[in-house]
Amino acid sequence: MSTNKPQSAYGSIWADLRGTSFTQGWLDANGLETRYLQSGNEKNPPLILLHGVGGHAEAYVRNLKSHGEHFWTWAIDMIGHGWSAKPASDREIPAYVDHVLRVLDALRIDRASFSGESLGGWVASRLAADHPDRVERLVLNTAGGSQADPKVMAGLKTLSLRAADDPNWEFIKARVEWLMADKSKVYDDLVATRQAIYAQPGMAQAMHHNMVLQDMDTRVRNLMRPEDYARIKAPTLVLWTSDDPTADVSEGRRIASMIPGALFTVMDGCGHWPQFEDAETFNRLHLDFLLGREVAGAAPVN
Repeated sequence: MSTNKPQSAYGSIWADLRGTSFTQGWLDANGLETRYLQSGNEKNPPLILLHGVGGHAEAYVRNLKSHGEHFWTWAIDMIGHGWSAKPASDREIPAYVDHVLRVLDALRIDRASFSGESLGGWVASRLAADHPDRVERLVLNTAGGSQADPKVMAGLKTLSLRAADDPNWEFIKARVEWLMADKSKVYDDLVATRQAIYAQPGMAQAMHHNMVLQDMDTRVRNLMRPEDYARIKAPTLVLWTSDDPTADVSEGRRIASMIPGALFTVMDGCGHWPQFEDAETFNRLHLDFLLGREVAGAAPVN
């Protein structure tokens, strides 16, 4: 008997990876076990995808296929996240940058393009400012690190720690729904994947170490300053969304204005995960930029 249930109702991570040639594995990043999803040929230019706080490599399951056709594409679980190593110490931005550099060295990559969402964008922008020789092109996707909004920080910290301290379905689902403008885009398999990650032994403690950047004093000393953004030499695209829960479009435009020659664009109808929520549009804009083509709707703001 047919249930007449729409195909979209059966969304899953495996379905998103259907037709994608990819590998999952772990590498030794100079002592830090690092889990990854990888697609593409090593003869192509390298591309590193960095998720947000509390996130994991599955943030990019809808992007691996298209990007793997052009790039040696790596989505990693950053230190303290996903299935990667979780040292018992607070994680500020230099710790994440150090981890990414270790990954590059482990892969024998001298220079790569980087795309980072939220915390990943913060890490990528700091990497580009402090290690310009390692960055080819840069995409800052609803990136953190430019401001300290107490209300946003408190809300994110509460949602994240509640989900890690008690990884029941509703708490995990609420944390994942926070990422989306359209909450219906959150399918059960995505919640189940994050629930499995958060239920790992030691994950609750790791999340407390991850969330220190939501404390005002810690955040302020890690912020990207105008002079930091000004040191970014790589061609940069700042991508924002109409419904980002961390900051409105004006903040994305302000970030772009501080980076020499940066392009700025906005994706409508998306929240904090545009690469997942509207993968078709994101992949088109993202690849156009990374491949040096004209990006429809993007323009410099400085």
